[in-house]
Amino acid sequence: MPTRVTPARIACLDFNLQKTKMQMGVQVLVSDPRELEKIRERESDITKERIEKVLKAGANVVFTTKGIDDMSLKYFVEAGAIAVRRVRKEDLRHVAKATGATMVTTFADMEGEETFDPSFLGHADEVVEERISDDEIILVKGTKNTSAVSIILRGANDFMLDEIERSLHDALCIVKRTLESNTVVAGGGAVEAALSVYLENLATTLGSREQLAIAEFAESLLIIPKVLAVNAAKDATDLVAKLRSYHHKAQTNADKQHLSSMGLDLTKGVIRNNLEHGVIEPAMSKVKIIQVC
Repeated sequence: MPTRVTPARIACLDFNLQKTKMQMGVQVLVSDPRELEKIRERESDITKERIEKVLKAGANVVFTTKGIDDMSLKYFVEAGAIAVRRVRKEDLRHVAKATGATMVTTFADMEGEETFDPSFLGHADEVVEERISDDEIILVKGTKNTSAVSIILRGANDFMLDEIERSLHDALCIVKRTLESNTVVAGGGAVEAALSVYLENLATTLGSREQLAIAEFAESLLIIPKVLAVNAAKDATDLVAKLRSYHHKAQTNADKQHLSSMGLDLTKGVIRNNLEHGVIEPAMSKVKIIQVC
């Protein structure tokens, strides 16, 4: 079987390409042993005809979620096509989406005839089998639709790969949230500090017991910048005090509005404008976090 096909015309199937057998419980009465041999030959011919339909449609790469027996693989090898069996259905959906293919669950059309239309095929510049580490990987390159792609992570050991995977997942979720909310806010504890100062000022205007609850909630918001500073081995007390001072000025002085984006710089241990330095967070995430609190 070839290890590289270019250009690739891809068929995505969700059924077996194995020798067809009659269902359990079916009884066939024969009086001549030669008739029994004809039945066996017909079972093989049905699968062969199905494979020929796929190949005649122009497919040179076939992915199926089910099995492909050795006899069927022989036909693909002779045609110079790549055939991959037992592909995860989720992975096959991604391949179909990326290449523009249609997942086919049966050959039967509305009239009951078995056909395979060339429009079911997906297209890619290249399908190649490569060895990465200890695994043989099938790579589909140059797909029609770039909205579905795969990212290959490589590392020294499983522990490093797990950490890389978690970091990448977090990064992708942040990008997703940012695109959904279409708004970003300054990070590094800027939002928590600003909200804490605002709620403290609000609490002083109330004369009921609500004042105590609001004041306590305002104080609890400062846990975020404090923990950030402690984890970075910085003086949390000094940094949080300076951060509160900046946000108090931003909320009480109209000329100091630019200070509302001030947050922690945990590398240098100073306060800076995180919005200008690209330390940002999706606004939607902040809103949901505060709502949960």
